[in-house]
Amino acid sequence: MRNSHLISCAICFICANSLIENKDEIGWNRYTILNLHNLLSEGLLDDSDAEGRIRQTEVGISGSAFKPLGVPQIVEECFDQLLTKAAAINDPFEKAFFVLAQLPYLQPFPDVNKRVARLAVNIPLLKLNLTPLSWDRVRRETYIAALLGVYELNRTELLRDLFIWAYKRSAARYESVRLVVGDPDPFRMKHRDSIRGIVSAIIRERMDQKQALVYIREWIERNIAPQDAQLFQEHIERDLLAMHEGRIAGFPLKPAEFKEWQEIWNA
Repeated sequence: MRNSHLISCAICFICANSLIENKDEIGWNRYTILNLHNLLSEGLLDDSDAEGRIRQTEVGISGSAFKPLGVPQIVEECFDQLLTKAAAINDPFEKAFFVLAQLPYLQPFPDVNKRVARLAVNIPLLKLNLTPLSWDRVRRETYIAALLGVYELNRTELLRDLFIWAYKRSAARYESVRLVVGDPDPFRMKHRDSIRGIVSAIIRERMDQKQALVYIREWIERNIAPQDAQLFQEHIERDLLAMHEGRIAGFPLKPAEFKEWQEIWNA
């Protein structure tokens, strides 16, 4: 029996991680939304040229009499207006719900509009370090019924209630996890990309321990405030000492690169 919940596929997981990793760069602009669609629709559309592009053809809504706008120029104009209006909304939850309702209603892409909307709602939340919204365990039938209310009746009450319920559930689950694993280290979160970059460079360049120490100290002198230098170096040294084959994908490194470096490091 087919699962009736909105299941997060592998590509959705990758896209969600991409939003998190690039939260400082993403925003309500064409670049972000078009590229999000490109990632989500890769290999799913009959025309690969339509991935990440505003649709040039008319589309229909399965199981509904609602007919989205059909003129490509008008769809393009409305898409830009949607982004402008979303960017002007200050409240992150209002902004998220606005996109959740409006983007599928416009149907700016030939397909995968709903999936884009469900992930895009997290952009304003991540920008303010709020708990992201997970659609896990949301019933497909309920979600579709809520969208049909928007499509056919211009009524948002069911979608609103579903949005609130799903977010409260996501926040509760996040809090449970936080109580178990603890809060993330703010210093490491701030310097995460730099730490990963240095560790990756040391391994790819096959540095031994002496070479790595010189490289680390020189990099810190150029880029890190003196009061943070010692702690920053400790984080790098901790990562290097803890490196094993099960951690290399997070940096990212190839198994061969890690193996060659490990032989030199442990010599």
